[in-house]
Amino acid sequence: MAGVDDLFKGNIVTGLAVGVGIAILAPVITPILASVGKPLAKSLIKTSMLLYEKGRETAAELGEVFEDLMAEAKVELEGTGATVAAAGAAATTTAETTAAEAVGEAPRPTGDAG
Repeated sequence: MAGVDDLFKGNIVTGLAVGVGIAILAPVITPILASVGKPLAKSLIKTSMLLYEKGRETAAELGEVFEDLMAEAKVELEGTGATVAAAGAAATTTAETTAAEAVGEAPRPTGDAG
């Protein structure tokens, strides 16, 4: 398999011929490559911009979903906390009433009577 290195190792005439050929064809090939390269580059930039915007939208939507989940969880925790506090107060009142009945006392009234 002949590579570029093999062209320049063997014969100096071959290396010179390749160099001169490139020097002659470069002014012809460069505008052709530029005419193909510029629209290709613009297309890549446009695609990148669209993908970036789509990524930002997706990230914003994910953030909203996460915030909604956090708010729902907070409401559930607050609701559960109120339920637990009410259940704890009811259990305390029931325990006090049961203890008072066992001793033979009248149950104490609940509330802020002092």
